[in-house]
Amino acid sequence: MHRYIPTTKADEAQMLGSMGVKSIDDLFKDIPQGLRMKKDLNLGEPLSETELSKHMKTLCDKNKSTEDLVCFLGAGAYDHYIPSVLKHITGRSEFYTAYTPYQPEISQGTLQVIFEYQTMLSDLTGMDVSNASMYDGATACVEAAIMATESTRKKSIVVSKAVHPETRKVLQTYLKFRDIELVEIDIEDGVTDLEKLKAAVGKDTGGVIIQNPNFFGNLEDLEEVEKMTHETKAKFITIADPISLGILKSPGELGADIVVGEGQSLGNHLNFGGPYLGFMATTSKLVRKMPGRIVGQSVDDDGKRAFVLTLQAREQHIRRYKATSNICSNQGLIALNAAAYLITMGKQGLKEVATQSLQKAHYAFNKITESGKYKPLFNQPFFKEFAVQSDVETKTVNAELMKHHILGGYELGKDYEAYKNGLLLCVTEKRTKEEIDQLASAMEVVK
Repeated sequence: MHRYIPTTKADEAQMLGSMGVKSIDDLFKDIPQGLRMKKDLNLGEPLSETELSKHMKTLCDKNKSTEDLVCFLGAGAYDHYIPSVLKHITGRSEFYTAYTPYQPEISQGTLQVIFEYQTMLSDLTGMDVSNASMYDGATACVEAAIMATESTRKKSIVVSKAVHPETRKVLQTYLKFRDIELVEIDIEDGVTDLEKLKAAVGKDTGGVIIQNPNFFGNLEDLEEVEKMTHETKAKFITIADPISLGILKSPGELGADIVVGEGQSLGNHLNFGGPYLGFMATTSKLVRKMPGRIVGQSVDDDGKRAFVLTLQAREQHIRRYKATSNICSNQGLIALNAAAYLITMGKQGLKEVATQSLQKAHYAFNKITESGKYKPLFNQPFFKEFAVQSDVETKTVNAELMKHHILGGYELGKDYEAYKNGLLLCVTEKRTKEEIDQLASAMEVVK
């Protein structure tokens, strides 16, 4: 099979003739001359396939990936182990080529995967129903906020400053143009200030958004937040790390109305920032407010199991003014990875990943802080991420770590002025004792 079949002059003439034009320039006659580029693009001389492949590899080699570096960076994207079987499953034609099931009768493979994905996400989060995924965790959070305001008919959302800074920025952008007020709650010792939260939640609050584990890796008091949220009839929105749900209580058990999060850690590579996967799950009461689509199970004329699109609230399927969202997608291939990962790992496997991440993170925390050069930034229980601080600038620490082929932590001063020399480190199940010891040793000698 040819990767690319170029057109000949005769082919071009035939195509132009069928369109009733004489040249390719005629296709752009509606564009004013003053707006057209009059020179060639600076692409260099033509290259053969061999030459081009070599050139692209040279460019790619300028990047450093987790194959080159030992990764202790988290902050929303995580270097978890991905079973090798996943690439074989996701490469199957019934999955790989069916981006989205516009024709359900011939997209049974994709529909079954989405159905299984929804089922496992519902089980994992403890909620009644999950949709067929979102673009990413941030936009999933936006959709949850909109769901909350529309279902309560209130125009205010309260969010903790311990929620990922990028998620809060996306919330600000979208809610501003929907005339929804966004109230941010301060942090106290690395978690949401519950006194300030209680004071901010009132009769106009449509929803309260809490991340657990939060951006700093610390565990929030979700039971207390749930009480003060539901006392005002607001919706309780939880942002969850799906890996943590292998050992933590599910948001559903803790009274959440909507659960969202980033699903990248479920079998998807870091991919230098994307594409990623947003997940959303909710109660049956809110199912018709949920964006996207939901796949259901039925039977065909022969009584065999079949899969159908049960709810389709996207504007591609229904009238725009009735659509629940315009930014959702089923992210088919990324959701397929997540489903294959969860099936491959199983309950015990996911619990093992979460347990190892927890234990190794605490070992690293103790190792790094034992000399006293680095002090804990917070005094809170944490999952797989923790923050430390010292008299040394964080960029200096990370520069030294890079010399040892270690990708260091996230510099908290970028988003939080109060934590200028705070470094957020992440430890997953992939990290070994030797790697953690090397991290601690390298950090100790930084001046």
